[in-house]
Amino acid sequence: MMKVIAVIDIGKTNKKILLFNENFEVVYQNSKRFDEVSDEDGYPCDDIKSIENWIQNEVKRLQQESKYAIKAINFSTHGASLIYLDKQGERVTPLYNYLKPLDLEAYNELYDAYGGKEEFSRKTASPAYGMLNTGLQILKLQKEKPAFWSKVATILHYPQYLSYLFTKKIAADFTSVGAHTATWDFDKMDYHQWVTDYKLNLPTPQNGEEAVKINLNGQEIAIGTGLHDSSSSIIPILEKEKNNDFVLLSTGTWIIAMNPFSKETLTQHQLQNNCLCFMTPQKQQIKSSMQFLGKIHEVYIEALSNYFKVDVNKHLHLHLNEKLCQELIYENSRVFLSEGIDEDFEAHPSLLANYANYETAYYQLIFEISKKVINGIKLISDENSAIKDVYISGGFNKNLIFINFLKLLKSDIIVKISDCKNESALGAALMMKSYL
Repeated sequence: MMKVIAVIDIGKTNKKILLFNENFEVVYQNSKRFDEVSDEDGYPCDDIKSIENWIQNEVKRLQQESKYAIKAINFSTHGASLIYLDKQGERVTPLYNYLKPLDLEAYNELYDAYGGKEEFSRKTASPAYGMLNTGLQILKLQKEKPAFWSKVATILHYPQYLSYLFTKKIAADFTSVGAHTATWDFDKMDYHQWVTDYKLNLPTPQNGEEAVKINLNGQEIAIGTGLHDSSSSIIPILEKEKNNDFVLLSTGTWIIAMNPFSKETLTQHQLQNNCLCFMTPQKQQIKSSMQFLGKIHEVYIEALSNYFKVDVNKHLHLHLNEKLCQELIYENSRVFLSEGIDEDFEAHPSLLANYANYETAYYQLIFEISKKVINGIKLISDENSAIKDVYISGGFNKNLIFINFLKLLKSDIIVKISDCKNESALGAALMMKSYL
């Protein structure tokens, strides 16, 4: 039997199980989409019961097929998602959606008690994002759902809950608590004082390479504690570029520029411009710029398709027009995106009336996205930084127009395409390599 590491990789859209062999190549992959259900307020949320049943059934099926010897299992999930357990270890609430509205004004008391919103956000490297700050999710449950809150004994981030399904061990990891949770103090690299003051009793984070060995369906398997997917995606390149500094552009719905080599603490200026910090599994700060630009791209390619009566994937078949790139940079006009932080994620088809054809409109959109990405890279670079290598992972690493604009807008960078796929899952697998 082939020895493998299994990774459960949970995105907002696709849920996957992947098997990695001893060379960390994917030898098996299966994915599934789940229809959303509603929480008690009628707001859409993931069907956590169906997801956890699918995970356990998939692992058991693979064990029974006897083609692979699963030596370890690890987990990679999207962030900003919590599971609350009662004293019996049972779920108390649904898996709330991080897009659910949260009135930030209701939490001014917390901000005011710890230096004000700006300083609190800087210390915790967590812009005031509402439900994207899991610390505020906890307070929201306390305030609005006392019947639920009275039953809560344990709070786990999503990856650690999936690990708990197998081990029944309570755990936390640095990548999850460091991902804009508003619970971690990046000045002292420990939980923020408010966590103790509010008696939240959150688990102590542990190194991401530690695992718990269990007997699962008659086989000994090491179970990892899981990782936040964005932080996990940088691990393969950190492994590969041991002696070379770089920035990673993780591209998808979010475009996140990540710099694990920044030695400077987060500034108010960076914070106010969509910068924050993640953490590696070993507790190392990752200065990051996080922009919802993939979402903007998504809504506009649909609008472009409808307006110009072309296939929604037409952008994938455009040839690189170097001359048009140069012209748009020279004109330096702004049409689709805001000057500062984008807050409007809807397409405005009326703006397309300015364009005679699909190509020029699409190039203008990519120019504006690229300009914001370059600004994000500059923001997370230390003052005397000499970082030149910029890796691109995710969907935009195949977009030659985007890559060309990046090179033209910042001529001193060397753009490198990450050659590994499923970076988040691979990062989680690499954490388990000593158990293979």
